[in-house]
Amino acid sequence: MIPIEPAGAGAAVGQAPRDIQHYLRAGTLQLPALPPLSLYVHLPWCLKKCPYCDFNSHGWGQQDGQLPEQRYIDALMADLEASLGMVWGRKVHSVFIGGGTPSLFSPQAVGQLISGLRARLQLEAGCEITLEANPGTFEADRFAAFAQAGVTRLSVGVQSFDDRFLQAVGRVHSSAQAQAALREAAQCFDTFNLDLMYALPGQTLSDLQRDIDTALSFNPPHLSVYHLSIEPNTYFAKHPPQQLPEDDLAYDMLDALTAATAAHGLQRYEVSAYARAGHQCLHNSNYWQFGDYLGIGAGAHSKLSFAHRITRQVRLRDPQRYMDAALAGRALASDEDVRRAELPFEFMLNALRLRGGFALQDFTERTGLPLSSIASALEQAQQQGLLMRDAAAWVQPTERGFDFLSDLQALFLPVKK
Repeated sequence: MIPIEPAGAGAAVGQAPRDIQHYLRAGTLQLPALPPLSLYVHLPWCLKKCPYCDFNSHGWGQQDGQLPEQRYIDALMADLEASLGMVWGRKVHSVFIGGGTPSLFSPQAVGQLISGLRARLQLEAGCEITLEANPGTFEADRFAAFAQAGVTRLSVGVQSFDDRFLQAVGRVHSSAQAQAALREAAQCFDTFNLDLMYALPGQTLSDLQRDIDTALSFNPPHLSVYHLSIEPNTYFAKHPPQQLPEDDLAYDMLDALTAATAAHGLQRYEVSAYARAGHQCLHNSNYWQFGDYLGIGAGAHSKLSFAHRITRQVRLRDPQRYMDAALAGRALASDEDVRRAELPFEFMLNALRLRGGFALQDFTERTGLPLSSIASALEQAQQQGLLMRDAAAWVQPTERGFDFLSDLQALFLPVKK
């Protein structure tokens, strides 16, 4: 890991990416080709931090004045320029602008951001550009303006259509606002995603069914569903909500979601994602297929492959420190190679989330490791009924494996010595 130098008075703490020759030096891996490359851009502010959220997000209420849009975009561009050597000559096939709540930024600022990316990177023709949006930031014609700014795909964080549950999980929007936002999203975007949560405090199966029916009434091409979980270092971790559904009820809720979406032509292609044909999220699919991604913005993560190594980077988390450091060309908090022993688990942590599975050849191409490195774990997974393989060397989780995904993935953890 790169050591972070102590800051002097007023200095920006952080580290610049190393010279490209450092990443190209000889190593223990042999990657025959580089995987597809995506770009993630993190905009860290929300109107209010949700009590369940463990992402790097920071509340920015109306009393805080104007967002530092221009300075943050300038910092993003400086961060990107400092990293260009690591991805030089590679095309970017998807961009995801996440947060936080990126729709807090004005359409003009988002347009400037996308123009800046296009000026510095080779974006593939028809590049998918996703923007996360929350109904609490919605106003008439705002989503249309995002589309005009270059966004091609909107992801709307609804979570529920019931005001009781929205209040229980600290959302700042109402059911009426959510429905208005989705109506405009459907008008402005051929592909949009709707986020829905289940197993909310006090939620019953019939409550969830109403949410499902309302969600599907908007005919979303893509639906993401998430079980409310209590994550460390969140408000809910310190003050757990009452009346959380039992595990058996939560499983029934997921079954209801899967059945209802299938009846409306949305297929479950990943653990938490359902889509109509041709509307799968290309960006997230690249993550799950162990593709590469460059992450810029406060707290953003990167995973980048080279001929003999795979490197992970993390940017400084605090937005103010990030802006100061990025503008000085020193946005990194850490930069380290993924250890060879960790690669099987890292690959399976992603690839086994895919309902359709993956080719074993993908494992060797994306990790640079031989199949012998996972042979024992594959055999164990098959014996436990969690995994199946066919004659064409295609690997796929069984129904049991999909239901007990964490147990399946854990089989590929490095052996402790």
